Amino acid sequence: MSRRTGKPSYLLPARDTRRNRIGRLAAVVTAIGLAAALLGGAVGYTVGRPDPIDSSITEMREAEARRDTQQIAELTTTARRLSDEISPILAALKADTPSQQAGAEQARQWQQAVRQAAQPLADPPSGTTATNVARGGLRVALDQAALAVDTYLLAVTGPAAQRAALTQLATRQATQAAATWSIAATQLDQINIDAGHGHQHVHLETGPGGDAFAPDGAAEGSGG
Repeated sequence: MSRRTGKPSYLLPARDTRRNRIGRLAAVVTAIGLAAALLGGAVGYTVGRPDPIDSSITEMREAEARRDTQQIAELTTTARRLSDEISPILAALKADTPSQQAGAEQARQWQQAVRQAAQPLADPPSGTTATNVARGGLRVALDQAALAVDTYLLAVTGPAAQRAALTQLATRQATQAAATWSIAATQLDQINIDAGHGHQHVHLETGPGGDAFAPDGAAEGSGG
C-alpha cells in the first residue's frame, strides 16, 4: 500500500505576498502615525505649559502693582494733609510785605510746623519710579519751604540793614517751594489716574504768582 503524500508544491496555491507586504506597510504607517501623535502631544504640552520663570515674573509684577496702588493712596492722603498745613505758611511768605504780617515767634512756629510736615516723607518705602518721583518732589518742596522759613526768621531777628534783602530771598524761596510742590502734585495726579483712582488734586493754595502748575480742572476722582 503506497504512502499518501501531499500535493506537489507546484500544485499548491501560491501565497499572496503582495497582501502581506501591504499589511506590513500599514502596520508601519500606523506605528509612525502613533509615534508622531505622541510626540506632537508632548511638544504641545511642553510649549503650552507655563514656564516657572515666567510665572514668577508675573506674580512679582502683580504684587508690585498692588503695593504701588496702596502706596499711591497713602501718599495722596499724606499730601492732602501736608497741603493744608503748608499752604498758609507759603502764602504768608509770598505776600508782598511778609515782615508786617509775622514776627519772630510766628516764624519759629512755622519752622516747627514745616519740620514736622517733612517727617512722614523722611524714610520713604521703595516704590515704582513714578511714585518715587512724586514722593521725592513733595519732599524737596518741603525742604525748600523749610529753607524759606529759616531765611525769614533770619530776616526778622537779624540786623535791620539785612532785613529787606533776606525777606525778599525768603519770598523767592517760598515761591520756588510752591512751584516744586505743584510739579510733584501733577505727577501724583497722573499716577492716581494710572492706578485707577482718577484725578486727585493736592496742589497748594498759596495765591497767585510764581510758576506753579495749577490743577487741570478735571472733576475729583474722574478719569480712573
